[in-house]
Amino acid sequence: MSMLAEPTGVPAGYEAYGDDKHARVGFFTDTSVCIGCKACEVACKEWNLIPEDGLVWTGESYDNTSTLGANSWRHVAFIEQEKPLRVGADGELGIDRDGDGDALRWLMSSDVCKHCTHAACLDVCPTGSLFRTEYGTVVVQQDICNGCGYCVPACPFGVLDKRHIPSSPPESLNLVEGLGGKMDGRVWKCTLCYDRLKGGHEPACAKACPTKSIQFGPLDELRERADARLAKLDAEGWNGAQLYGRDPDDGVGGFGAFFLLLDEPEVYGLPPDPVVTTRDLPGLWASTAIAAASVAVGVAAAFFGGRK
Repeated sequence: MSMLAEPTGVPAGYEAYGDDKHARVGFFTDTSVCIGCKACEVACKEWNLIPEDGLVWTGESYDNTSTLGANSWRHVAFIEQEKPLRVGADGELGIDRDGDGDALRWLMSSDVCKHCTHAACLDVCPTGSLFRTEYGTVVVQQDICNGCGYCVPACPFGVLDKRHIPSSPPESLNLVEGLGGKMDGRVWKCTLCYDRLKGGHEPACAKACPTKSIQFGPLDELRERADARLAKLDAEGWNGAQLYGRDPDDGVGGFGAFFLLLDEPEVYGLPPDPVVTTRDLPGLWASTAIAAASVAVGVAAAFFGGRK
């Protein structure tokens, strides 16, 4: 736990693979070119055999999944704003820089598990179901997940969730058979297509993205690419362009899946300053130990003092 108090930027457990360790890979999602086609959502579901969801009308523009969850490993958000895409030539936000059209824009972003450098879900999992792969990603092993759910509140992004459908319904998809139709109850999330990585292929969502909004590759290369893209958008006067999760010195040691956003993270439903939720555990345990020792001393003193 001492590592959590001072993030190193290196994923815990990643170095243990030795010669079998690969370059750390991840996603860079450039929301400035996302067209909201949801090809990533469809490809993710088809490849990973994820049960259907998102069949309700949420009232959130064309967003029918609303949030990430056990049955939505990719979530395309739609945000309609009365803001111009670019700032004016004088730096004001009232008009489009080219002077035509209304000050309206439609932000779209494909969200996913962040595969954090310091992942609280790994820290709290009692069975070892969650583990760090040789690619630096975070994966759940459903065959040893006991459904305790400790990882669900531990995630600062609300990514993890239990699957609340029967484990063996008729014509089931990717669900364990022979459990008598009991509720699944296990945690499911993006694996960054671990099986595809081991076969030398890119994740299904990145493969399907027609605009290359979702880019896959070695994390160091993606960060360089993201920096260059941000510089280009800044030079062109784009309104609110910023990188989210690119910094290895942030509260989770940097994301394995980071983003270029066109507004503040809160607009996209993302925490502005995420912190690994187990960061303060060493201090909490130390305080608990001191308190317990004080109680023990007090009880002993009262007991032996009473005997006199």
